[in-house]
Amino acid sequence: MKDKSGAELPVSKGKNRRSDRYPVVVPVKVKWLEPDGAGVIEFAEAKEVNMHGGLLSMRGCPAAGSVIELTNLISSKTASARVVSLRTSRNSEVLGVAVELLSPSESFWGVTFRLKMATDDLLKLEKDIKPGGMDARVLREFRDAVDYVRKTAWALQELQERQAQQRDTATVRSLLTEERVRRATQLSRALVSDLDSHEVTDGTTGAADLFRAIEGLYQRLAGLFKIRESR
Repeated sequence: MKDKSGAELPVSKGKNRRSDRYPVVVPVKVKWLEPDGAGVIEFAEAKEVNMHGGLLSMRGCPAAGSVIELTNLISSKTASARVVSLRTSRNSEVLGVAVELLSPSESFWGVTFRLKMATDDLLKLEKDIKPGGMDARVLREFRDAVDYVRKTAWALQELQERQAQQRDTATVRSLLTEERVRRATQLSRALVSDLDSHEVTDGTTGAADLFRAIEGLYQRLAGLFKIRESR
């Protein structure tokens, strides 16, 4: 549906969109035939996707209703899609090409899309879990785990997008390291509480391995901070 200026109006998700779209950046190769039979190949980016289709950012404008071939440049997977509409600005500039996959797929758009779906499902599940009648510690563990998955999924998505765009990935790796340190600190404090309440003993499975791992970690951290103090 378009307004008087020709711009595509927002589509009601409940009425026409069969599943949530997620913001991603997936490089794709697009192939289609013009009405005169001429073949066209263009490199584009999918920026909003779901298992049924997505929105492509591209220079060319395949005709609405035409069938195009998409190739995911990260996974090399291919899929056929139908052009549903062109999203245009008020001055008729093409902002995106909305496409519908002929065969719905959860895997075509790649790992980033699947991570976003999985994370979204976990967040919805977290909201649906009611605190009443559930052990508070178990609920806290679940929420902490969801938070960790969400942050790690975001970092993985950012890493893939930067690699695809040949941008520096060092910042993302440092964020992953910082998140690992934060999570380790959180777990250490929780274990201190478990030790104080005698829920962890010398007979707890894995306790000896944990002791050796923490001992090695402590020695390296001690060396790190001694080096800093000497500067």
